This record gives sequence, structure tokens and C-alpha cells, in this order.
Amino acid sequence: MHFNMTGGDALITGAAMGLGRLFALRAAREGARCVVLWDIDAAKLAQVADEVRALNVRAMPMQVDVSDSEAVAAAAQHVIDTLGGLDLLVNNAGVVRGKPFWEHDVSRDIKFTVDINAVAPMVITRQFIERMMVNDGKPRAILNIASAAATVSNPRMTVYAASKWAVLGWSDSLRLELEQAGHRSLKVTTFCPTYIGTGMFAGAKGPLFTPILTPDAAVGAAWHAMIVGKPIKYLPWTTTLGTVLKGLLPLPLWDFVAGRIFGVYNTMDQFTGRAGKND
Repeated sequence: MHFNMTGGDALITGAAMGLGRLFALRAAREGARCVVLWDIDAAKLAQVADEVRALNVRAMPMQVDVSDSEAVAAAAQHVIDTLGGLDLLVNNAGVVRGKPFWEHDVSRDIKFTVDINAVAPMVITRQFIERMMVNDGKPRAILNIASAAATVSNPRMTVYAASKWAVLGWSDSLRLELEQAGHRSLKVTTFCPTYIGTGMFAGAKGPLFTPILTPDAAVGAAWHAMIVGKPIKYLPWTTTLGTVLKGLLPLPLWDFVAGRIFGVYNTMDQFTGRAGKND
């Protein structure tokens, strides 16, 4: 049975801008009862909440630092006390640091990136998953936003890539655990897109045959994959091709194809990121 948002409650992290904002509006347009909005940026979060309410859907904006496990636990308990649980969880919040690894500060760059991109989705999901696992016949869904960087090594995004590899490994393993335990009404989808034009990857360029994705196209593809319960969604087709070639070719040949032919290894050379912040 496919997931249906109508009458359900959704939580979107990183909801103040970019994909998070679009996921929130999509949930509202699909008939959600309430859309819970988490982000660190309270001002922009309030604007998105107004957009959700304009669609005649209840919005619950909450300023939450998802890298703070105690803050997450407190915010999650408030959501549970208010709504009872979730029907949809979208782990979307993310940050990137585009520079050589030796220029990363341990606290501001390495720990910050891993905490938000990899640890936070696990901590947040842990707060809600037992209620979402209830076998009451109602389809529920968890959508985890990983990246094509979870499938290929890439210079100038070492820590970001590592964090997204972690998301993919955890997310798809969770999918299998739920299936083995018989919780088939709760589906987990992992979304692995290439660069998206939200501003987060400003300055980066797409590899050969891989244009920068529009935010609307990315959200549409991820949402459809989640609705139908697709385990992993790669976008665009070149990401799927890359995973196949990487598995078939000897590493030196793959490095030549990825680096010299497709230009993957130079996509971050001109990276600047969003002005002021990269989340």
C-alpha cells in the first residue's frame, strides 16, 4: 500500500529554506493535518510556517538545533505530546564544507558536519520510530536525504561525503531491519541526488551529462520515491550509471573515467557555497 499524506502529520528538518521548505509545502498541498517545521533559523522558519498556513494546514514551527541531542529529545517529546506521533519524517537538514580535508577545523567543520548530516537523522529517527512502527495498517514513511556523494569519492568534500555515506548505510540498513522485523507499513527511502540549485552548492559544477538539478525536480523525485516506497532513489541517471561503473571497473580505470571523462573530481573546484551559511 502506498503512503498517503492526507490527514497525517509530517516533520521536516531544515525546513526554513531550500528543499526543506519545498518538502513542507508539498506535505501541506498533499493534505497533511499538521506540518512540523524544524530549523535553527527562526525568522525564515516563521515565513515558511505562514506559507503552510496559507494552504489551510496547521504549521508547528520549532527552532531546533538538530546537532544538540538534548534539544532534539525535548522538541520531539513536545511533538509527541501534541500530535501523538508522526506519519512522515523527512531528515533533510544538512551542511557542507567545500575545502581540502587538512583545512577543516575539528570542531567547526568536521564535528559540525557529521553531527548535522549523519548523527542528527539517527537521533531524530530514534525519538519517533517506535510510534511509527505500530502495525495498525496505516502506511508511514521516513525519507532520508543523502547525496550522490554517498556513492562516489570526491575531492574538496571529504567530510561531507563521509557523512552522506553514513546516512546511506544507516538508512538502508534500517529499511532492512524493519522488513525483517515485520514492520512493513513503515517504509524508509534514501534520496541520493547530485548538486541541486538551492545555493548550498553555489560555485560547484555538474559532471558530464549531469546538470545542476532544480529544487522542484529534486523534491518531486524524492516525494514520488517515498510515496511508492522505493528504497533508494538516485538522481539523475548518471548517478546510477556511476554506481554501476564504479562496481565494475578497476579503481585506476574508474578514477580515469570519473576524473578525466566525467569530470567528477573537479566539480568542487570553484565552490563558494551559500553566502553566510551552508545549511
